[in-house]
Amino acid sequence: MILRDYQIDLTNRTRQEMINGHRCVLIQLPTGGGKTLLTAKMLQSAAQKGAPSVFICHRRELIRQTSEAFKALNIAHGIIGAGFHYSGRQLVTIASIQTLKNKISKIKKPGLVVFDECHHQSAKSWEMVYNAFPDAWIIGLTATPQRLDGSGLGKYYPVMVQGPSVQELIDQGYLSPYKIFAPGNVDVSKVHKRMGDFVTSELAATIDKPTITGDAIKEYQKYANGKRAIVRGVSIEHSKHIATQFNDAGIPSAHVDGTTPHDVRDKVMDSFRKGELLILSNVELFSEGLDVPSVECVIDLRPTASLILWLQFCGRALRPMEGKTAIIIDHAGNCQRHGFPCDDREWDLKGRDKKAKEDSGPMIRLCPKCFGANQSWRKECQYCKSAFVVQSREVDHVKGELTEIDIHAIKRSKRMEEGMCKTLEELEELAERRGYKKGWAYLRWQSRQGKVRVDQW
Repeated sequence: MILRDYQIDLTNRTRQEMINGHRCVLIQLPTGGGKTLLTAKMLQSAAQKGAPSVFICHRRELIRQTSEAFKALNIAHGIIGAGFHYSGRQLVTIASIQTLKNKISKIKKPGLVVFDECHHQSAKSWEMVYNAFPDAWIIGLTATPQRLDGSGLGKYYPVMVQGPSVQELIDQGYLSPYKIFAPGNVDVSKVHKRMGDFVTSELAATIDKPTITGDAIKEYQKYANGKRAIVRGVSIEHSKHIATQFNDAGIPSAHVDGTTPHDVRDKVMDSFRKGELLILSNVELFSEGLDVPSVECVIDLRPTASLILWLQFCGRALRPMEGKTAIIIDHAGNCQRHGFPCDDREWDLKGRDKKAKEDSGPMIRLCPKCFGANQSWRKECQYCKSAFVVQSREVDHVKGELTEIDIHAIKRSKRMEEGMCKTLEELEELAERRGYKKGWAYLRWQSRQGKVRVDQW
């Protein structure tokens, strides 16, 4: 099992935190960065020492996916989950959180427990399983270390080790470059929020209209025709409507949700992986963890107030494949609301300050003449050079028109500005101008100095 340099570094730093007395450690690594592989190494090492371990997932598809990965690495394992036989003979166990909570007494007392997608940690079943192993070493894995409502995870993980950013992984070829096309914001001003996100029933009434789905079909054909795409809808009924209309347009599609029988879900996923289905429509079933590098496009029809849900969904398209440039089609205005997947973000176990004024989101200026997306500070469009005129907040949007956002120009501008900072103090001043926390400057400065490595697992 050969790990990449940054995976070795994450493993070393996690081990050092445990040596320092922290029983529970959170590992943050962007979607597609290889969290399963680096923890597989830890699980394998534990098994070689005779210590039982458990890798916990929350979706059937993730259990199958993890099992295939472990088989490829020759890691003998058992599976606890609906429809799987568990003998209890193997030292490594892959477990469904829903099944494990009722069968904790049936497994060997683990020395190491790994929670995949641990931003769900505060859910009742997750917390119950977490508390069931008070003597085990616990590792949490996630690309987005916050709860969906923005709350922190410090209650469960006192320390966090962070991997490279999305942009760094793209630059190194470990994630796919991408293009993003975005219309104007969907009007959700009258939609209420609950638990940090828009109320689904109210959102569905706003979004689930044939014209909106029709536009999604047209834009798919324009930007990603013939490519495999995952579509996210607002509700189960909305997702079913999406699949029906894509099929009516001659594009092989299927809807899947949590109530779909296991054998049907497995068959749909196999057909999608083989390319027999081009469109896989769902609500939040495939927004996390799913590893299908041949997914070249994601289509978002669900406005969300949660940065976590937006980043997790975009990540479905970023797994690398030779010659691939991922396509993100955002009909929901989430790009304007939350920014680009490769934006620099400072993660904090304390979470977002709920008392602070809600962030209005990144400022992206759409050119009214060529529909190019620009940084808000530009006085003229970087594409057609048209001068921007200050207008009222009420802007007419051209129906169905999408615009490609020049991510690379924005990132180049930011990197050049950062490169001009030669000291920690200058980075801190830049962080203050951009509205970042000072911790961002420290992490940037630390990365320039190199990282201390300790013995491997």
